Amino acid sequence: MLEIVSDTISHHLARAAARTPEETAFTFVDFSTDRDGTPSTLTWRQLEKRVRTLATALRHTGAAGERVALVAPQNLDYVVGFLAATCAGAIAVPLFPPALPGHAEKLAAALADADPVLALTSPGSLQATEKFCANQNGLRLRVVTERELVSEPAPGGVPEGEETFHPRPGDCAYLQYTSGSTRVPTGVEITHANVCANARQALEAYDIRTGRNCTVGWLPLYHDMGLVLAIAMPVVGHVPSVLMDPLAFVQQPVRWLRLLTQYPGALTAAPNFAYDYCVRRVTDEERGELSLGSVAAMVNGSEPVAEQTLRRFQEAFAPVGMARAVMRPSYGLAEATVFVSASPAGTAPSVTCFDREALADGAARVVEATETRAVTRLVGCGLPTGQEAAIVDPVTRVRLEDGNVGEIWLRGPNVGRGYWGRAEESEATFRATLHGDREQQHWLRTGDLALRHDKQLYITGRIKDLVIIDGTNHYPQDIEQTVESAHPAVRRHHTAAFSVLTDDGERLVVVAEHARDLAAPEGVLEEVTRAVRAAVSAGHAVAVHDFVLAEPGTVPQTTSGKVARGACRERYLQGAWSPDPRGQKAGVTA
Repeated sequence: MLEIVSDTISHHLARAAARTPEETAFTFVDFSTDRDGTPSTLTWRQLEKRVRTLATALRHTGAAGERVALVAPQNLDYVVGFLAATCAGAIAVPLFPPALPGHAEKLAAALADADPVLALTSPGSLQATEKFCANQNGLRLRVVTERELVSEPAPGGVPEGEETFHPRPGDCAYLQYTSGSTRVPTGVEITHANVCANARQALEAYDIRTGRNCTVGWLPLYHDMGLVLAIAMPVVGHVPSVLMDPLAFVQQPVRWLRLLTQYPGALTAAPNFAYDYCVRRVTDEERGELSLGSVAAMVNGSEPVAEQTLRRFQEAFAPVGMARAVMRPSYGLAEATVFVSASPAGTAPSVTCFDREALADGAARVVEATETRAVTRLVGCGLPTGQEAAIVDPVTRVRLEDGNVGEIWLRGPNVGRGYWGRAEESEATFRATLHGDREQQHWLRTGDLALRHDKQLYITGRIKDLVIIDGTNHYPQDIEQTVESAHPAVRRHHTAAFSVLTDDGERLVVVAEHARDLAAPEGVLEEVTRAVRAAVSAGHAVAVHDFVLAEPGTVPQTTSGKVARGACRERYLQGAWSPDPRGQKAGVTA
C-alpha cells in the first residue's frame, strides 16, 4: 500500500536523493558555445535541493493547484522547473520559448488554453517571453525566472514542514499538449499516478535498471516522448539522464551518436526522420569514431515505423556495433502518457508484408514480398506492457478478432484522465465502452488504426488521415512513400497526401517539398510530376488530382517533426501554393 500512496514524482525524487545523493542525476551537454559540447551536471542531492527550494517558492506565490508553464529553452533549468512545479502541487505545462521557429501560433494557443498563473523561463529568454505574453490578448500571467522567484521573501516566513510537501498520486502533475498533427493543440491531463505507472511500464519493456543503464536524448522536453524519456523515467527508475538541445542534433546529428558512445547502457528514442537524417548527414570519418555496441535500446516511436528506415540505419552503423535487436519499434500517444508497446527485447524488428488491397478493406492477408501484387510492409510494435489493448470497429464498437484492422482502444493506469477544459471530448475519447459490455468498462479511443498479428501490434495509420477515393481506403504514408521514391528531386519526410472534395467527389492531392540542393525546381517540375503520377497510379491504382512541388520548409510540421497533413490540407485549400491570387484550385471546394 505504501508504494501506491507515495506514487508521485515528488516521492520518487526524494527516494533517489536519499539513496545516492552524490551520484550524477542529470547531465546537459551544451553545444551552443562549444562544438564539442560542454557538460553541466546535477547530483541527486543538488537536484532535490533546487527543486524543493523552487517548489516552496511556487507554493508561496499561490501556484498550488494552478497551472505553471515552462516557456524556456532546453537545459537543466527546464528540468528543475518542471519537477518543482509538479512537486509544489501545481500543474506543470511543458512548452517552449517564443524563439522556436514556426510555432508561435501553437505556443499562443497552448498558453491561452492552459491559462497559467506563472510562466517559468530562463534569464536569456526572459525579455522575449515577457514581450510575447504581453502581446497575447486576454493572457494575464507573470513571467519569472527561478532565481527571481526563490530570492523573494516568503510571506510570513516558511511554514513548518513546508519543504516536505508531497502531492497526491491522483493530482494532475502536468498538461501534455498534443503535437497538433490532426487538430488544434489540446492539453491531456496526466496525473502523478499516470506518469509513474507509465515510466515503470517503459522501464520494464526496455529492461532499464538502476546502476546499469541511463537515458540519452535530444527530443524536446515539451514533447511527450522527450519528457518521459529524459525526466520522468530517470526519476522514477533512479537512472541518470543525459540530454542535449534538439537544435544541436539538427546542426550535427553525430553529436547524439557520440553521446551514445560516451555513455554506455543508454536508452534513447527518436522518430523515423531522425534515423534517416543520421544516415544522410553522418560522414564516414565521423562514423569511424563511434562505438554503438553498448547501446541498450534505440526506440523508433514514429507512427507507423518505416521498415526501410530501420534497414538503412542498421546497415549504415552495423560496422560500429549497431545490432538489429537494439532497434525497438514502439507505439504510444500522449493520451496514454506516452508509452504503450515495444517490439520484444532481444529480437530483431519483425517486418511483415500484407496485401495492400486487403489491408485497405480491413483484413490482414500476409503475402510474399516477391508477389507482383501491391504489398504494404509493416513493422511490428510488440504488445502493450502493463496495459490492455483491444482492436475495435470504430463504428460499431465491436471488438475484432486478430487479423482485422480496427481502432486501438486502451485501458491501464497510464491513461490520462481527460482533456483540459473539454468535458464532452474527454467523455467520448477517454470513457468509451465496447458494444455489449455489461460492466461498461472505460477505454481510451486512440484514433489510431492497427491490426494484431502473430502476437504483435502493426500500426497502419490514423483514422482522420485515411484517404478515401471512390470508396477505397488508402493509407497516406503508403502514397507518400511512393512519391518520395518516384524521383530524386522529392525531399524525404516532407510529403503530405490527402483528399479534397471536388465537383467529382473526393480526389487525391499530394504536396511534396523538393530537395534543398535543387537549383532550378521549375526546370524539372513536369518531369517530377509525370514520375509521381505514374508511380502512384501503378502502385495504388488511384489518380493524382493535383501535385505540388513545394519550396523546402513550406509543408507544415508538428512540434515533434511529423508532417501535419490536416494543416497542409488547410494551407492547400487556402491557396498557399496556388499562382491564382484567389486561392483555391478550380473545381475544389473547401
